Amino acid sequence: MLTFIVTVKLITEVALLALLGRCLLGLLVTGAKRDHNFFYQVLRITGAPFIALTRRISPAFVSDASVPLVALLVLALVWLGATILKIHTCLQMGMHLCK
Repeated sequence: MLTFIVTVKLITEVALLALLGRCLLGLLVTGAKRDHNFFYQVLRITGAPFIALTRRISPAFVSDASVPLVALLVLALVWLGATILKIHTCLQMGMHLCK
């Protein structure tokens, strides 16, 4: 169970960092240059599955422009839940077994 929790937490952290990095890089590089930036493309490809999943589960009134922000918030909630669950599991197992 702990391996599953840690895996979910890790995937969520990677997705969160990809979305945050894409946002920050998008602020620095604007216009047509952004579409040709290699690092922006990598971050866009990394975060795309999570944005697509959020688009599927979100209601129709959520605009396409705000889906990345909603994805960021959903991932933050998943990360928080996984962190709390990991702490709870580690306290039940014993901290010496949770390394």
